[in-house]
Amino acid sequence: MASGDIAQITEALAKTHVGEVELSYKGQGLKLDNAESVKEMVQEIEQYQGLRSLRLEGNTLGVEAARAIAKSLEQCHWSDMFTGRLRSEIPPALISLGNALMTSGARLTHLDLSDNAFGPDGVKGIESLLKSSACYTLRELRLNNCGMGIGGGMVLASALTECHKQSSAAGSPLRLKVFIAGRNRLENDGATALAKAFKLLGSLEEVHMPQNGINHPGITALASAIKHNPNLQVLNLNDNTFTKRGSTAMAECLKVINFGDCLVRSEGAIAIAAALREGLPFLRELNLSFGEICEAAAVVVAKAVRSKADLEKLDLNGNCFGEDGCEALRDVMESMNMEDLLGSLSDDEGEPEEDDDDDGEEDEDEEEREDEEDAEENGVNGTKDVIEDKVILANICMSEWIPKPDVYALLRKAFSNSHSQSYNFISSLMVNLGLLKSEDKKIKRVTVLPGHLFALEHAAAQQFFPADQADVLETFVSRNGKVFESCCNARDALKTTLVKRTTA
Repeated sequence: MASGDIAQITEALAKTHVGEVELSYKGQGLKLDNAESVKEMVQEIEQYQGLRSLRLEGNTLGVEAARAIAKSLEQCHWSDMFTGRLRSEIPPALISLGNALMTSGARLTHLDLSDNAFGPDGVKGIESLLKSSACYTLRELRLNNCGMGIGGGMVLASALTECHKQSSAAGSPLRLKVFIAGRNRLENDGATALAKAFKLLGSLEEVHMPQNGINHPGITALASAIKHNPNLQVLNLNDNTFTKRGSTAMAECLKVINFGDCLVRSEGAIAIAAALREGLPFLRELNLSFGEICEAAAVVVAKAVRSKADLEKLDLNGNCFGEDGCEALRDVMESMNMEDLLGSLSDDEGEPEEDDDDDGEEDEDEEEREDEEDAEENGVNGTKDVIEDKVILANICMSEWIPKPDVYALLRKAFSNSHSQSYNFISSLMVNLGLLKSEDKKIKRVTVLPGHLFALEHAAAQQFFPADQADVLETFVSRNGKVFESCCNARDALKTTLVKRTTA
């Protein structure tokens, strides 16, 4: 492209002013790399004196052409803009675009570079732009499917942090509202770096980071950041890996929760149910599809959404209910007059096999190591809660026919601390009794004896045993008959007491 053509485009753009007009070349498949290819574009730009937004996605832009497209814009829609270009061409083109924007004094509100597959080097190409005053006013940043990787995620996080620092010093802190970066292979380190930037921003309303290979450490870091963004309403982390600990950390004050295909599993679903009972009053949509959740855990979740007046959809498709389980779930929703809110169950995986081991043992071993680290970080209190839980479980599992006062005293104490409010204790209890499949491979299922159930039956009749957790326990006891084949009388007594506690 001749320098005269570049000057012509730049001059035309320089004449524009902020207004409500958008000029779009979206999806035209233009190859912009010489004077002839931009001739008509220059003519159109000259006619748009109130130009606010220039859309170039779906075309292919060369380095020289990129230098000319920048002046007085608020919105840059530049997704899918480098088709057919060498990867080495893209960073210089991005640098040229950024330099032009910075030189022109532009103040961006929207920047969309999705579907450009520019990798970590591409992020470096926009690093200076993101740190500059051109992005102090940025409200939406869209970088979906760019192949950023861990390195790109860390560069992006650093740039956003610096932008916030510089914009705050200038008296107008960056207030990014929408962040989209799905399909970027960010993994734990990239997600953790971005989480630190999100915590600093505190202004996010929507975050979309699906399909990034993030598991518990990254999910927990993002959960911590969300607590510092009180206006966050939509979080999409579809197709990452949560497990129980990630689910517990992430179930926060949101309106739309999309944890589909995130391996929430049954323990994680119960943790989410606890969060639903305690808060999330304005929840509109809950997606726990394809999460290896059993029927009983799904019923617990369904009962937990009873009070959500704004709920529009509950998606539990693709889990492990079986035909009878699907019907039972529909019955529960119908009993609450919420049957229309339950999504399709057409992709149900059927009941899980009795001895079917979960995949991802490496992730679970990592979680166990992190449990130990967390106990050390939490100090005496954190460790004490864990030890007390184990003592209680040991006493229950060793109890005989005659009720033991010390067991009830321990149970009373367990249900009075904060550890029980997230259903952690009741989940651990059900795991040890074989009612719930654990993510911890080291836990060995005990042989349930009548004494176990009589001890629980007596405790469940007491006021210290929370009614909502009695409901959870009753749901699992009713749906796990095989576990209690050797002690039917004790099982029936426990069920009767649990039903009385939940209906009292």
